[in-house]
Amino acid sequence: MSRIFITGSTDGLGLAAARTLIREGHEVVLHARSRERAAAIAETSAAALGLVIGDLASAEETCSIAEQVNAIGRMDAVIHNAGIYLERSRGETPEGHAKTLAVNTLAPYLLTAWITRPHRLIYLTSGMHRSGSSALDDIDWNKRPWSASQAYSESKLYIATLAAAIARHWPDVLSNAVDPGWVPTKMGGAGAPDDLEMGHLTQTWLATSEDDAATVSGGYWYHRQQREATAEVNDVGFQEALVERLVELTGIRLFGWHD
Repeated sequence: MSRIFITGSTDGLGLAAARTLIREGHEVVLHARSRERAAAIAETSAAALGLVIGDLASAEETCSIAEQVNAIGRMDAVIHNAGIYLERSRGETPEGHAKTLAVNTLAPYLLTAWITRPHRLIYLTSGMHRSGSSALDDIDWNKRPWSASQAYSESKLYIATLAAAIARHWPDVLSNAVDPGWVPTKMGGAGAPDDLEMGHLTQTWLATSEDDAATVSGGYWYHRQQREATAEVNDVGFQEALVERLVELTGIRLFGWHD
């Protein structure tokens, strides 16, 4: 039995993963953006180990989420599932960041820094990461005209790269990125062509399985098969440059001299 925290677990892939893990006998800690969202999953949360609440668009609330998780105890795995897709505008978080960057990249980065280090980390990315620009001078969209799809693609490039960087810096942790496919969730839309079931089973498998195939680190996964990510993801120079930009934007350093 494993103890797993899943961000964004009130609907879609996060909720499906939570229900699967609970059925398999694992202890699951759920996350909801608000108490209203939490109320919608009362039946699932009743069977869960715990439920934490907070908005990942806010660094202060993200910190609170980490504190709530740490108060429950150390997790065996964290599935960074939460994400937003095509935002109509840049938006602005309480810290002044673009909302897509904040939720899809900065929040998982901060949670990784603040939650007691688990044995396994799983980050949800997207095949759209291949369209992300490797230029890092304006990742917060302060200068460029807003493009919702480009901002999403870049945020997913960054999170896949972060997963690979963590695998390199923290050899005691299994860190992997998962592309769930274009699945028919609220985010993906009813016409999405990929398999909803397979969309979450890779995450649950990587979080709990003792199979040799699942106990690896630094992988980019699609439907339980390792795939090649775009070249930047595994480029050490790009990894380090990205991490430094995230330090600049958050004030939090994930990797120390001992890593």
